[in-house]
Amino acid sequence: MKILLTGVNGQIGHELLRSLQGLGDIHAMDRARMDLADLDSVRRAVREIRPDLIVNPAAYTAVDQAEREPDLAMRINGEAPGVMAEEAARIGAAMVHYSTDYVFDGTKQGAYAEDDLPAPANVYGRSKLAGEQAVVASGIPHLILRTSWVYGLRGRNFLLTIRRLAQEKDELRIVSDQVGAPTWCRTISDATAHTVARLSQVRGLDLDLLRARSGVYHLAAQGQTTWYGFAQTIVAHKTILRKPVVTPIGTADYPLPARRPANSSLSCAKFTSTFCALPQWSDALDLCLD
Repeated sequence: MKILLTGVNGQIGHELLRSLQGLGDIHAMDRARMDLADLDSVRRAVREIRPDLIVNPAAYTAVDQAEREPDLAMRINGEAPGVMAEEAARIGAAMVHYSTDYVFDGTKQGAYAEDDLPAPANVYGRSKLAGEQAVVASGIPHLILRTSWVYGLRGRNFLLTIRRLAQEKDELRIVSDQVGAPTWCRTISDATAHTVARLSQVRGLDLDLLRARSGVYHLAAQGQTTWYGFAQTIVAHKTILRKPVVTPIGTADYPLPARRPANSSLSCAKFTSTFCALPQWSDALDLCLD
């Protein structure tokens, strides 16, 4: 099986390069080889490689910057996945595409299910929803995996920010009225690899089985917390030697250009019943930091 993996230098893409080893011949694409802001570059890459499976974690993820660059965010997150899916349809390939909790506005009481109506509250969320819709519209066998609050030991994310600030400040003021599940990028990559393996046979990807399983799935760590609770847990870990005070604040006390959903909780029951179990967020964080 030939796998085209985008965004190999990103948090999820870097972990996928490890997790997908042994499942096929991986063609790992960085921005120089496949620039999602250049749709012709996307087409050329797919046509050159002719993969059996496209795995697309690459995205424009600067949520606040997207408010100032809506066209670029839409091109990378909305249009580029559509081009990948169109090219996949031409060659009989399938696609795994990653999306976000930000397709919801966060007003629901309780965890969001896959069939809840999306209502993104910011440009980033709207661009990611457009990408989902483009993949579905192509008619190819696909999995759309929505995740939340992604972190890891590379790139820019909440975990690395808190680790840095813990060394610099005596007090961290962290939002306590937004709820979600911090999800280690390795949780996502390992669950993806397990899923691809489940959908494969000795000769490669089972397209009929993947078509039967096609759709949107929520893939996030289990349990929930707030950004404040996440920060508290990070600071309390044995690897964080300097322990600043973590103080809860409201969203209104930390205004940002893009509105965040108050509730980012995703029900992952569909994924866990179909493919594999997912860890508690706090257990995954311990593994990441140890």
